[in-house]
Amino acid sequence: MVENSKPIASGAGLPEMPDEIVLSPEKPRLDWKRLLFIAIGIVLFFIVYSAPPWPDAVDPMGKHFALSKEAKGALAVFLLAGTWWIFEVVPIGVTSITIGVLQALFLIRPAKAAFKDFMDPSVMFIFGSIVIGMVFTKTGLTKRLAYKMLAIVGEKTSMIYLGCFVVTAAMTHVMAHTAVAATIYPLLMAIYALYGEGDKKTKFGKGLFMGMAYVAGAGSIVTLLGAARGAVAIGFYNDIMGKDISFFQLTYYMFIPGWIMVFILWGFFMVFLKPEKKTIPGLREKAKKLNEQLGKITGKEILAASIVIGVILVMGLRSFVPALKVIDKTAIVLLSTILFFITRILDIKDLEEIPWNIILLFAGAMSIGFCLWETGAAKWMAVNWLAMFQEAPGFVFIMSIAFFVMIMTNFIMNVAAIAISLPVALVIAPYLGVSGEVILFASLVTAGMPFLLLVGAAPNAIAYNSKQFTTGEFFAYGIPASVLLMAIVALCVWVIWPVLGMPITLPAP
Repeated sequence: MVENSKPIASGAGLPEMPDEIVLSPEKPRLDWKRLLFIAIGIVLFFIVYSAPPWPDAVDPMGKHFALSKEAKGALAVFLLAGTWWIFEVVPIGVTSITIGVLQALFLIRPAKAAFKDFMDPSVMFIFGSIVIGMVFTKTGLTKRLAYKMLAIVGEKTSMIYLGCFVVTAAMTHVMAHTAVAATIYPLLMAIYALYGEGDKKTKFGKGLFMGMAYVAGAGSIVTLLGAARGAVAIGFYNDIMGKDISFFQLTYYMFIPGWIMVFILWGFFMVFLKPEKKTIPGLREKAKKLNEQLGKITGKEILAASIVIGVILVMGLRSFVPALKVIDKTAIVLLSTILFFITRILDIKDLEEIPWNIILLFAGAMSIGFCLWETGAAKWMAVNWLAMFQEAPGFVFIMSIAFFVMIMTNFIMNVAAIAISLPVALVIAPYLGVSGEVILFASLVTAGMPFLLLVGAAPNAIAYNSKQFTTGEFFAYGIPASVLLMAIVALCVWVIWPVLGMPITLPAP
């Protein structure tokens, strides 16, 4: 027993504790996965850039296509950008800036050329389209459309998927799919807000926004109004084959594959991203009440809708009215942006809220696309790829072209993908007894549906702005979706187009 033991007074002999305990901040852990993919992109760049000269590509006519040092540099930038975009090691807009910087630093292209592409008319068209989407949100038109749609399609999430996909695809028949995506996006945000999960990532959210991007591409192949790629491809076909494809002839052959893909994609997302909730109880009534609360349509809503409808009409008439063909579609869309600010529908705060990360993404895509084209790297790739199939059966050759265009259009503008592959393919086709028409249409189907990378099409990037999915998830779901796309192309070549009267093979001489 310890003598004279006394209870120790509270805190006796101990250092005084401060009123607030200040914890030193934990050191952030290194993201090794991120560092690994940053390094992989850089290593790929330097391996390709510093490699000895590669063999020439040789077309069926015996013409040689050399790969210059600058062209090899373009391929090196292409690989680094693709790696960083897929794994999102830095913001996607920063990867785009890297594309311009590398071209200038390694003398692949002059800085003036590399960075001029960042303000290409196509990039500004995307800017104008996004502004239209902002206007729909700010004025309240988006909520009106969303509530009306929900009152019609009901409470089943499967029908909400279908309703959104059908509306998106149908709109791309009469206006550019970029503008459609920008218009539909806020509508989907309003619909998702009623799902009851806040900003939380869900399967329904992923399927809703990725599905919008995918079906915007599927719908855009049906007419010449959905995207510029159709007109460009027909121009090449006319120059090389001496034949023209009319507006209605394109729709005749593309309507079935376009809408088959819309419904297949609906099934695809119902399987791979089946909504957590089968229904949203009380949604129809809630949508009706919310619509009533909005009151009568305001003057600003009417003005905004009038400006947008005017833009759509003018862009649609460009295909039919010769006098309007000379007016660039980007100028038409940007005129609407100017009018929104003149009429004070938008103000300076709205301008500051533009998602510049998305704009930069497409600016970089334009820059790498032009880089591959101007240095000759794209032509070298196309000739090497198609030359491998010059002795193959006609069907295999057709599918190889469709596959090449599908892969290329995920990395560069679909117009550029068509421009580098179609001329070579149309030259090889007669040697294999394959008609030029089937080459044209098979290429256009896959050019319209880049399901792997955000840079493949503006709707992909617009959907990404929802923050419901990562670039890696988009790529992962895009693989089976791309397989389905190739299966539909095969079905068209074997069954659908021959039934519709399209010549697949050339008559024997």
